[in-house]
Amino acid sequence: MSFITANEIRIPVEQPVKVQLESADVIHSFWIPSLTGKMDLITGQQNEIQFTAKTPGVYRGQCAEFCGLQHAHMAFAVIALPQDEFKRWRDHENQSAVSPSDPLAKQGEQLFRARGCALCHAIRGTLAGGQLGPDLTHIGSRTTIAAGTLPLNSATLGAWLADPQHIKPGNLMPQMPLQSDELIAIHHYLEQLK
Repeated sequence: MSFITANEIRIPVEQPVKVQLESADVIHSFWIPSLTGKMDLITGQQNEIQFTAKTPGVYRGQCAEFCGLQHAHMAFAVIALPQDEFKRWRDHENQSAVSPSDPLAKQGEQLFRARGCALCHAIRGTLAGGQLGPDLTHIGSRTTIAAGTLPLNSATLGAWLADPQHIKPGNLMPQMPLQSDELIAIHHYLEQLK
């Protein structure tokens, strides 16, 4: 089984985990000090690292190779779960997004596609199939956004959607020219993707 996630890696305890590592730009280094040593990510090569979490908890990871102006913001969390809890998470993660049920969320889903968000982001079970940005199928169940720099809550998600470059300068998400009612609808839609 494999998953592509953004800045949160959920793993079962007491079970070896293999992480495939690739870099699309410069040299990075995958490092989780409490779980394993570091492994470099070199452009054009695929590396992998294997480790096992002995106890449940949240383990901080960080890029350990200076890789540019946003290096300090290249953090991630490894969330080690008891095996039964991990299985529930995995089963849920494999499911497509639930269709929006209220009018504002339905409008948000339509605007997500119409305003270009779906060109970069995927939401499984919908027409959004972008590959450049993170998969947002279950974004509402994450603990952080913006490469782990902000806790995920209504205020931070709204701020990120309104002006991602202000939150994390140099990220790849462009500031989209959204009207306030469009922003509210997309925000509402994404919050419901749990």
